[in-house]
Amino acid sequence: MIELLETVKTIVLGYGVDVLGAIVILIVGWTAAGWGRRLTLNALGKASRVDETLKPILSSIVRYIILAFVIVAVLDQFGVETTSIIAVFGAAGLAIGLALQGTLSNIAAGVMLLLLRPFNIGEFVDAGGVSGTVEEIGLFTTRFKTPGGLFVVAPNSGLWNSVITNYSRNPLRRIDFVVGVGYGDDLKGASAEMEKLMIADPRIINDPEPQVFVTELGDNSVNMTLRCWVNTPDYWPTLTDLTRDAKLKLDEKGYSIPYPQRDVHIISGN
Repeated sequence: MIELLETVKTIVLGYGVDVLGAIVILIVGWTAAGWGRRLTLNALGKASRVDETLKPILSSIVRYIILAFVIVAVLDQFGVETTSIIAVFGAAGLAIGLALQGTLSNIAAGVMLLLLRPFNIGEFVDAGGVSGTVEEIGLFTTRFKTPGGLFVVAPNSGLWNSVITNYSRNPLRRIDFVVGVGYGDDLKGASAEMEKLMIADPRIINDPEPQVFVTELGDNSVNMTLRCWVNTPDYWPTLTDLTRDAKLKLDEKGYSIPYPQRDVHIISGN
C-alpha cells in the first residue's frame, strides 16, 4: 500500500505540471477555436459576395484548423514527438486526397461557383450539357429543373470546366426570327407590315429600334429577318406571339408564305 502511494505521488509530482498545462491548453484552445469560428462567421456575414451556404463551412474549417494545432500542442506538452505525428497526418491527408480526387474537384468547383457566381438560383442556363433553371448550388452538385419538368443533378466540376451560357443574367435579349414571302409579293409592303407589328407590341422596346431586313434569297422564298429587343422575362412569350401574329398579318394582307414545292414531269414512252 505504501509502495502504491509512493508511485502515485511520484506520478503526480512528475506529470502533474504537464497534465495541468495540457488542461489549460485544451481550455484556451477550445475557447480560441470557438472565437475563431464566430469571428470568421461575422466577417463573412459582412461580405455580400460570399454565398450563405459557404459561410458556415469556411468558419467550421477555421475552427478545426485551430483545434488541430491545439491537439499537437497538448501532445507536445507530454513530450510526444509531434513531428512524426504531423508527418503521419500529412501522409494520411495525401492518401485521402488522392482517393477522393473527384470529390475534392467537385468541392473546389462548387466553391468557385459560389464565389464567382456565373449563375444564381432561379436563372436559366446551359452548362455541361444541361439546360434548365438552377434550383440549388451545393458544394458537390448543382440541381436543375429542365423546361420539361425534369430534375437534373450535375457535378460541379463538369459545370465549372465547361462553357456556361446564362440566358437570364442580362436584362435584355434580342429576338431574331425569319419570315419568308413569295418572289412575286410586294417586299417593301411586307417589310412595312412586319415593322408595324413589332412597334405595336408594348413588350418590344424602342431603343434599339425594331428592324426588318432581307437576309436570303432562298429557293422558294425571299427571307426577311425580324429583329427586336425585349426584357429577358418577356423573351419567349413575345417570340411565340410575334411568330403567330406575323403569319396572321401576312395572310390578312394577302402575302403568301411559300413552302418547298417540286414539279414532277412524267414523260410517257412510245
